[in-house]
Amino acid sequence: MQIQINTDNHIESNERLVAFFSNEVATELERFDKFVTRVEVHFGDENSEKFGINDKRCLIEVRIAKKDPIAVTDHAETIEKAFNNAITKVKRVLNATHEKMREH
Repeated sequence: MQIQINTDNHIESNERLVAFFSNEVATELERFDKFVTRVEVHFGDENSEKFGINDKRCLIEVRIAKKDPIAVTDHAETIEKAFNNAITKVKRVLNATHEKMREH
């Protein structure tokens, strides 16, 4: 599974951030490793430098072999909370997709 972490201009990207979230994705989606080919995580700050409630966005796009990509988004007050909510949504969708694939 290939993992890519992206940030917009308002969220500082560094090796520690990339390593942390890459490891979290690998751990959380380990059970789907056989059919997930790529995961892209996009972090953004919707209000840039202004303060806002739930202005941090996490979009996770998952590519499955021979299937359309799956994308989920979540907004929260921190990128960590947005990521945790989004990865939970991704796992729910992947569970359903995996079950459908097994039935056919």
